[in-house]
Amino acid sequence: MIDQTSAAISAHGADLDPDIRQFVARMSAAFASYPNFNHLPFPEMRRACERVRAPWAAGGPAMSQRTELTVRTPAGDVRVRIHNPSPRAEKPALVYMHGGGWTTFSIDTHDRLMREYAARGDIVVLGVDYALSPEVKFPVAQEQIAAVVRWARQHSAELGIHRDRIALGGDSAGGNLALTTGLRLRDEGDTDAVHAIVTNYAVTDIYSTPEALQRYGYEGYMLGADEMVKFWENYLRGPEDANNPLVCPVRADLRGLPPVFMVIPECDILTEQNWRLAKQLEHAGVRVTTSFYKGASHSFLEAMSISALSNRAIDDTAQWLRETLG
Repeated sequence: MIDQTSAAISAHGADLDPDIRQFVARMSAAFASYPNFNHLPFPEMRRACERVRAPWAAGGPAMSQRTELTVRTPAGDVRVRIHNPSPRAEKPALVYMHGGGWTTFSIDTHDRLMREYAARGDIVVLGVDYALSPEVKFPVAQEQIAAVVRWARQHSAELGIHRDRIALGGDSAGGNLALTTGLRLRDEGDTDAVHAIVTNYAVTDIYSTPEALQRYGYEGYMLGADEMVKFWENYLRGPEDANNPLVCPVRADLRGLPPVFMVIPECDILTEQNWRLAKQLEHAGVRVTTSFYKGASHSFLEAMSISALSNRAIDDTAQWLRETLG
């Protein structure tokens, strides 16, 4: 948990692991090359994000099979990319949602991360290119992901996966979607659809403490306090949505969720709310595993090409998925 006695004093990134500090600096410089970035029209902003993130998605393991297709859902067509690392049949599967504040990024920006999970866990990873906000609002993306999970179970044989060994996962806003889609499936009667959930520095609440925002929400770190406000404005239909447990899982009845693995970095405005959710999961009887990374920032997993800390976190998650899904 953040030390409240010093949390309001920003270290401007000095407390980051050296490799992660380099990652943040390079990423910040790349974004700064676009003048008035936050005022760009959304299509231009997304194209810029794709260019900035592209070098970090390059390289990594090759897949035995890599397929891309369109899944038709009641909430609209969704592009799904399937990463299969080996010929072994009936693997467990991870349905993964990229971050980006429900507003930016794609299965392209997170392609390497998904391939790393596939190779290290010997699992099939299905990346979901859900519809972005503000063009669509809550709950469209969530409904699309739930439909993809149901589709994957129905087509498990042709996908080479075991229909009863499926996990949901995601980072940041994608972690929020993993948790809340698990809740949605439970509430809609599909209690056996998901058997594990992975969250990487997930958004779990609209509220962050002033101490967390001041400590990690400005220069030197990855996710800005003002940036998060804009993401919420893009995603929600109105202020009342913030009270919906399918938006903020810290407000949900969490009973009946499958085991949850939480990747929690030290230096992130979302850290304190992740610890809060972990306690609530435990109190609800959910088997929760928290994996804390000192010196890590928001988005640190994408630094895997230069960071031992990022690689350790990916290995830890892959091992947990192997053990949990069998």
